Amino acid sequence: MRTALLQSSGRPGSIAENLKVLDEAAGRAAAAGAGLLAAPEMFLTGYAIGDDIARLAEPADGDSADAVAEIATRHGLALVYGYPERDGDTVFNSAQLISADGTRLANYRKTHLFGCFERDHFTPGERQVVQAELNGLTVGLLICYDVEFPENVRAHALAGTDLLVVPTAQMHPFQFVAESMIPVRAFENQMYVAYVNRVGEEGEFEFVGLSVLAGPDGVARTRAGRAEQLVLADADPAFLAASRENNPYLADRRPGLYGSLV
Repeated sequence: MRTALLQSSGRPGSIAENLKVLDEAAGRAAAAGAGLLAAPEMFLTGYAIGDDIARLAEPADGDSADAVAEIATRHGLALVYGYPERDGDTVFNSAQLISADGTRLANYRKTHLFGCFERDHFTPGERQVVQAELNGLTVGLLICYDVEFPENVRAHALAGTDLLVVPTAQMHPFQFVAESMIPVRAFENQMYVAYVNRVGEEGEFEFVGLSVLAGPDGVARTRAGRAEQLVLADADPAFLAASRENNPYLADRRPGLYGSLV
């Protein structure tokens, strides 16, 4: 499945403008043959928007979800996007997968919040593995800091995730995550990992870009630079199956030895 990564911070504070950016990118991705377009963490509203997070937060099935579904249907490709999710009085840092026919397939709430900013504005989610079937692949969702915990990615591997999509807001000076950690996560867990970042200065943060789709051989299939960019690469089920057959990591695990880790 050709997968497109939209490296952009959009227009922080404006849902309407960010939907326009997503629509334009979806058109370009679909024209290039993509079956999935992924946008960064909190793409719908912007990340460093302070108390506007709570003001702009919406339910998973809210008006913005309907607008994203319309974009997906019109362009004929699935979409993953980050947004602030409201559930009653609680706000989560969430990512949602919507299919090419507009169906809401999966909604994930970030389980590991990074720093005081996120802990001040969000409640952590409690469900570690969220997946959906899409175009012959099992697609899983994590958000940014979540992928830096090896337990999270291993849980996805054991649950059968083929393509792990990670909307992120990775900031300076942690660019080594995109450069080094993501390919290692893909290799040690025998999956594709799509890590799609924001870029540029936003509030007190400097987002580093460097979005990447890494394969189960630990090789980056595509990498973005430090500017706004749309990059594409293929997640190949046949290559993944062959890699899993040849790489014994998961088969050679000895879970009985790992009890002390928890």
